Amino acid sequence: MMKSAAVNVSENMLRPTTKDLAKAAGVSRATVDRVLNGRDGVKKRTVDRVNHAIQELGFVRNIQAANLARSQRYRFVFALPRSGDLFLEEIVRHINEANETFATDLVWCDVVHIDENDPHSISAFLATLDASETTGVAIMAPESPQVRDAIYRLKERGVAALPFIADQSTMEEHWVGTNHQAAGATAATLIGRFCAVAKGSVLVISESMRSRDSLERRIGFDAEMNQNFPGLRTLPSLETYGDEERAERIIHNSVINNPDLVGAYVLSSEARVPLTILNNAMNTGHLIKISHERTPFTEAALRDGRLDGVIAQDPGHLVRSAVRKLKAITDKRIAKGSQERIRVEVLLRTNI
Repeated sequence: MMKSAAVNVSENMLRPTTKDLAKAAGVSRATVDRVLNGRDGVKKRTVDRVNHAIQELGFVRNIQAANLARSQRYRFVFALPRSGDLFLEEIVRHINEANETFATDLVWCDVVHIDENDPHSISAFLATLDASETTGVAIMAPESPQVRDAIYRLKERGVAALPFIADQSTMEEHWVGTNHQAAGATAATLIGRFCAVAKGSVLVISESMRSRDSLERRIGFDAEMNQNFPGLRTLPSLETYGDEERAERIIHNSVINNPDLVGAYVLSSEARVPLTILNNAMNTGHLIKISHERTPFTEAALRDGRLDGVIAQDPGHLVRSAVRKLKAITDKRIAKGSQERIRVEVLLRTNI
């Protein structure tokens, strides 16, 4: 115990300080402080000298101590779809948990529900966020010019922003989520290998193909099907728009018009409604059914055979990663790539 304490003291004594940085860069400690905090009034040449000294000395800033000194608090907003079901309930639960997990980092998270099918209202909401009240926002919304421009304006106002689960092509370096094309290809592999027949139609259901995650999953799904399972015909995507009556109508019509159905793939994160409607519309015992996200419904459906596989991403990891990335953007740091990589997990009845 004494030896461990001695090692910690030794490491602290050897750790470079702002005084060491100032000496190595040939500037004052006040200048070092301005550079570390991203304040204006420092020449680029001086900033480069300080950054070079940081690299040379291996300086690691104590962000928590600096935040305490200047009473820095992080106020993050999660803008989530209004029409969500069980998966979004899991996300909200983990956001509430994050308030406890990151309390010592002075992080506070809130949830605001948006109409994901109305880019103008999303843009109007984002326009209300100000850096004096909101440090950063994680946005789960389909890509659109209105949302894209609103995100740019957020950054101009000093509010950190990142796409959450639903990607935006202009912010791929900051978004939080899985590789959706790989997830779609995985779904195709499961259906293709599980099918007892080599020919037939596969139903594909989504809330909206305007959502980039659904679009990319569809691209990956079709590519894998066409290459390795050419006898299986993938039907055009059915879009429910989160409307149960519409979902029931279009799924029933598709079942009637395609008697050779052998599989069904739910692209979107909410599987309860479409799978319940499908199971009520026909005898689905012979269908191979694959969906996304681990929820109480998909777990129960896997156990009793209503579902054959789930392609999941850990909702707790998604939320924690979003908080860490927003915090890193605010602190002008780079988040650890290995820590923030969200992996695809395949769940079957045998491993849940």
